[in-house]
Amino acid sequence: MALLHRATLRPSKLDLLATWLPGRPWYHGPAGVEVLSRGAYRFDDPAGEVGIETMLVGTADGPVHQVPLTYRAAPLDGADDWLVGTTEHSVLGPRWVYDGCADPVYATALAQAILADTGQAEQYIEVDGRRELREPTMTIAASGAGDADVAPVGAVRRVVDEDTTLIVTDSVELVVVRRPGGGDAGASGATLLGTWNGQPTSVPLAYARPR
Repeated sequence: MALLHRATLRPSKLDLLATWLPGRPWYHGPAGVEVLSRGAYRFDDPAGEVGIETMLVGTADGPVHQVPLTYRAAPLDGADDWLVGTTEHSVLGPRWVYDGCADPVYATALAQAILADTGQAEQYIEVDGRRELREPTMTIAASGAGDADVAPVGAVRRVVDEDTTLIVTDSVELVVVRRPGGGDAGASGATLLGTWNGQPTSVPLAYARPR
């Protein structure tokens, strides 16, 4: 379960991404223009410490890009190169926002979603002391999943950020499709599929291959 707050972020997530995206090797679009949200899904951190949100974003006329983000209350050791930026959350205070592909908490959640079909987190928002279910803006499903005993992911050993992003961990290799719906990602394995407004048929979002 993901509990969301009625809060403001300064700068906003989309403002951070508008600055950060043009420097990515997989980004197709102009710099210095507004970035729009096309949908998002979340995973749970069992420890309740790290926010895990994957956003689908793009410019008005460009392709959709998939950006996993993790939100932390303190810097992640050794991940300076993967810092998207910092923001001030009006309820939680300062947050360090990372490209999730270098974050072991995201890697663990993605592997579980693909290989054990744990699905996306239900999202709730507190309104006047009550928790109200927030409808998701996209749906995900695992293809080829079903292994309930997924080996611990361990540390992120290597990240190769090219047209797709390869995440190598102790027990699994993960591939994140950066432009879902844009054609064959050239990867194989158990697959995470997704649909969203404007993309009614399922397309691959990520792949997992046990090592």
